[in-house]
Amino acid sequence: MNVTGAGRDKREWRRELLAARSRRPERERAEAGRLLALRGRELPELAGAATVAAYVSVGGEPPTGPLLDALWTDGVRVLLPVLRGDDDLDWAPYEGPDRLAPSQLPGRMRLWEPVGPRLGVAAVTGAEVVLLPGLAVDGAGHRLGRGGGSYDRVLARLDAAGVDPALVVLLYDEELLPVVPHEPHDRLVRAVLTPSGVRRLEG
Repeated sequence: MNVTGAGRDKREWRRELLAARSRRPERERAEAGRLLALRGRELPELAGAATVAAYVSVGGEPPTGPLLDALWTDGVRVLLPVLRGDDDLDWAPYEGPDRLAPSQLPGRMRLWEPVGPRLGVAAVTGAEVVLLPGLAVDGAGHRLGRGGGSYDRVLARLDAAGVDPALVVLLYDEELLPVVPHEPHDRLVRAVLTPSGVRRLEG
C-alpha cells in the first residue's frame, strides 16, 4: 500500500485505498470474511455484548456476512443501519441473510438493509459495541471513512447521549497504517479487527 501523508488530501487517500480493494481477488475477500468471523470471537467486547451495531459490507469491503451470522447465531442482538434520505442512519434488527433487501433510495450506493421494523436513529446508543466501516486506521485510532458523513453523525450521537461503546473498525491487514489524515475533533476508535487478529490502539 503506497499511501503517505505528505501533500495528500482525504480524496486522494480514498482513491488509492479503494483502488487497492478493487484489485483484491474474490477468493481473498471470502477468506477474509471467514477469518473476521473467527477472530471476532477473540474480542472480549464482542464475546460479552448483548447488542452490537454492525453493517452489511458492500463492494470491496472486508466481508461482514460470516461475522453477522456468527453473532446472530450466538444470540447477540445485531442492529444494522438503514440509510435515510438525509444520509443519517436509522437502525433495524438483523434477522438473518434472507431478511435483507437492497436500499430503495435512488442514486445511492447499493446497500443491503434489514427488512424488519425501524428502531430510530437513537437505537445505536444502546449498543455495547459499534462495528464501523472504514478505509484505514492509524496506530493512534484515527479512522478514515468514505466521506459520506453518515457515521460522523452516529459518533456525534453517541457522544451526545453520553455513552461509550467499544468502537471497532473492520479492515484488511494492510489498511492499518502509521498515519491517516484526521481532524482534531475526530473520535478515536478502540480497536481494529483484521483477518489476522485484533489490534488494540492508543485511542
